[in-house]
Formats: sequence, C-alpha cells, structure tokens
Amino acid sequence: MPTPADFLDPNAVIFGKLFLAMLLGGVIGTERAVLAKQAAGTRTFGLVALGACLFVVMGSYVDSAYIGILSFDPLRVAAAVIMGIGFLAGGLIIFRGDSLHGATTAAGLWIATGLGMAVGFGMYPVAIFATLLALLMFTGMWYAENRFKHWFTEAHVTRDALLGSEPPKPG
Repeated sequence: MPTPADFLDPNAVIFGKLFLAMLLGGVIGTERAVLAKQAAGTRTFGLVALGACLFVVMGSYVDSAYIGILSFDPLRVAAAVIMGIGFLAGGLIIFRGDSLHGATTAAGLWIATGLGMAVGFGMYPVAIFATLLALLMFTGMWYAENRFKHWFTEAHVTRDALLGSEPPKPG
C-alpha cells in the first residue's frame, strides 16, 4: 500500500526528516538549557539529532542506490554514529571530588542521537514518543528525585540509619 511519502519528491521527504530530527533534538536540548542550565542545550542537541538523521539517510540512500553493485549495510553506519556520539558524550562527564557532573546531559545526547536515527529510518511515531519519554525523565523524574531527597533530609534519615548501624537522629 502506498504511503503519502511515495507521492512526494524524495528530497522533500529527506528535508522533512532532517527538520523533524533537528526539532525533536532541539526540544530536549531546550529542557537541558533552560531548566537544567546545562551548557549543552538547544543547538547542541538539535545538531546531534540532525547529524544522526543525516548519516542514517545517507546510509539508506547508498544502500538503495547501489543495489547489486556493492555490498553495504546501513546498520553499520548507525553503529558508527552511536560510537562517535559516545566519545562526544564521554567528554561531558566530569568528576569533581565525590560528585559526578554531566552524566544526564551525556545520556540526553545519546537519546538525541537515537531520535535522529529513528527519524532517519522513518520511525516517526517512535521518535516522537521517545522525545516525550525523555522529557518525562528529565522533568518529571527530576521533580520526583528532588522530593525524595527532600523527604529524606526532613526526616533526618541517613544511609547508616537505614542500614541499622546508627540510630536515627531526633527531629
């Protein structure tokens, strides 16, 4: 059964994919920039998703344009994109003393890569749903985590008290 994309100019479909990937990555990046006040924000996340989509689209094009001429696996392109973003995201993770900084933003870049790849492969509903899940994780779980930490602080509960090696502190 033909899809609407079958009746469009192939370049229009590719341009739409690239725009959607950039938009979805930018949505997640905006949360990181505005709410979490992280350096990697709208532009970084949008560019990562756009780049991932571009590589997937190019890999799919080469695979279909050269059928029977050369052996090409577009999933190898996807694997290389994932490895490449690992290096970029790894540079965001910093240890200061006993605390870890940048891990959530690095994980977000990894998700932005996945969003771009999903759009590039034409999995639009999956990409949009994954964007919503990422926003839920960034915002909703942040709120729940902070409420949980606040509850423990107000109750003066420590790790040692939970494990039974120290009596709870009086309130």
